[in-house]
Amino acid sequence: MKGSVAAIDTLPDGRKIAALLVDGVLEDLIVDPPEHLGPVQPGALFRGVVERQIKGMGGVFVALGDGQSGFLRDAKGLAPGQTLLVQVTTAAEPGKAAPLTARILFKSRYAIITPGRAGLNLSRRIRDEEERVRLSDIAEDAMEGSDGLGLILRSCCVGADGESVASDIADMRDLATRIMADEDSDAPALLLEAPDATELAWREWVDPAPDEVRNRDGSFEELSLWDAIETAKGPREALGQGAWMSVEPTRALLAVDVNTGGDLSLAAGLKADIAALRALPRALRVRGLGGQIVIDLAPYPKKERKVLEQVLRAALKADPIETSFAGWTPLGNIELQRKRERRPLREVLP
Repeated sequence: MKGSVAAIDTLPDGRKIAALLVDGVLEDLIVDPPEHLGPVQPGALFRGVVERQIKGMGGVFVALGDGQSGFLRDAKGLAPGQTLLVQVTTAAEPGKAAPLTARILFKSRYAIITPGRAGLNLSRRIRDEEERVRLSDIAEDAMEGSDGLGLILRSCCVGADGESVASDIADMRDLATRIMADEDSDAPALLLEAPDATELAWREWVDPAPDEVRNRDGSFEELSLWDAIETAKGPREALGQGAWMSVEPTRALLAVDVNTGGDLSLAAGLKADIAALRALPRALRVRGLGGQIVIDLAPYPKKERKVLEQVLRAALKADPIETSFAGWTPLGNIELQRKRERRPLREVLP
């Protein structure tokens, strides 16, 4: 199957699930979290109340309402009982408070509104000068009179209809203005729900846009996606020519082990390692995994480290989820730090 297809379906409990299929391969998967996990999900915005400072950790716990709380690291000048707007940045690890930020973002398909950080900015990936001028004019008109609000136009604005971009900016600007003016109460409360799977798919799968969109129940069955999802629930990821890697989360970190399989050729280890590093961002994205990552590569000549690092950096650059290359361990393993933007697949689809 050639080309890309975005499919959106409904789970038996009513939750939405979205998948991106590229040339027959499951490239991305977004699942609404189960109801019992509550509204404290990445992107949700709360009116919070500072509870207590944690000495030595440089942060405070913030009450979010309904007995839920989060942890805000940048807590200088905050006092217990103070109210402030906070946004959930990443999925919380089991038994831990959700990470929060006071630097609020209102993100949509074309625009990102940045309260408190005025200025109009365009993605650096927009390089055509005429297009930058066109989009700058649209942005200036749409943001006129929006004091205290900044704007970032995303790269998918290139070639987009001007009215669609302007409408998207206006919607986000009005939403930001309304929420940032919130003064109705001093009690903690949810002000903006986290985006669901449908909204995230519409917002994120735009560069490039899918060739086809199937937004109907039964679309996963039509595309045989359930089998691919069952495979993704397991640790094994095939790499071709018999090679494979194991992607297994532990309590402390995520362990990745690369294996050559039945390939006994001289360059088998290097070939498997290159294939694994190229496939890793997709394997992590589909499984919803992040945090600290240690990669145990198949045996390779030490002189090839530069090549492996270049392959990895190129793969991470193309991945939408922020991942940092931390370096090499004394044993020759690779260490990464990946943002926990999603709940693990095994958590949302047991």
